[in-house]
Amino acid sequence: MTVFTRIGIFSKPNLNAIGTTLQQLINFLQQRKHSVIIEDHCQDKIMNSGIKFLPSDQIGKNCDLVIVVGGDGSMLKAARAIVDDMIPVIGINRGNLGFLADVDPSNLETTLTEILDGAYISEHRTVLNAKILKNKQVVSEHLALNDVVLHHGDIARLIEFEVYIDDQFVLDQRSDGIITCTPTGSTAYALSGGGPIVYPTLDVLCIVPMFPHTLSARPVVIDKDSKIRLVVADQNKVDAKISCDGQTHMSLTSGDELHIQAHHHTLHLLHPKDYNYYSVLREKLGWNLKFNK
Repeated sequence: MTVFTRIGIFSKPNLNAIGTTLQQLINFLQQRKHSVIIEDHCQDKIMNSGIKFLPSDQIGKNCDLVIVVGGDGSMLKAARAIVDDMIPVIGINRGNLGFLADVDPSNLETTLTEILDGAYISEHRTVLNAKILKNKQVVSEHLALNDVVLHHGDIARLIEFEVYIDDQFVLDQRSDGIITCTPTGSTAYALSGGGPIVYPTLDVLCIVPMFPHTLSARPVVIDKDSKIRLVVADQNKVDAKISCDGQTHMSLTSGDELHIQAHHHTLHLLHPKDYNYYSVLREKLGWNLKFNK
């Protein structure tokens, strides 16, 4: 059984909304004699002694486990920060959706006791790596757990781009943009774009067009090891935007390229022992409604 001695904590920036849960978590971990490390933006708010504060990109290098207090947005931020450290992460849901952060704060201590004592479900989730190229040179590189989105950034304006998979030309497209998502991200932005719901541990990627200027464009599911290349067309008249997990934003101009593929490390998630993905779908997507008899 893995022993989690050093535990890092990520939290959403608004500590006023989660302060009680965060303090309860810290007290619980200290009572269990765990070493606690917290993001340094919390330093002025947390008064417990014996706590170490570090920048978010350093926490994973100094911990055996990360616990996130917040919503799925906080989980996405933590995932990008720690994925290369290859340590597991748990989410305590203090947000709205809770597809990723699935520990109920009202049952925090009981659930975490079971997990920390070895009773949990372990999953590995695909992470995307996105590279922006200008004049064939990589100018920036970004990670995304949910999705990488190429879009126009303006209302009622179409962008023109070419799609390649494994260096094979697929199509030219005029549309609002295109979403490349992991199975984890299939229930995020891609879902509202008409994409499929994909079981989160499958080794696939999804490509979902956004309001394409054709009736034949449909979502495509491809192998996880595929390499996607999006090229902004020379005749494109609107600057394109790139969004990674809806939290990192960049711009592209005509001739620029976006290369997307699975990252070489996966995110290691721990769930409570009673975790059931289909139960999550029923709750979050309103599938619990029953017919009247």
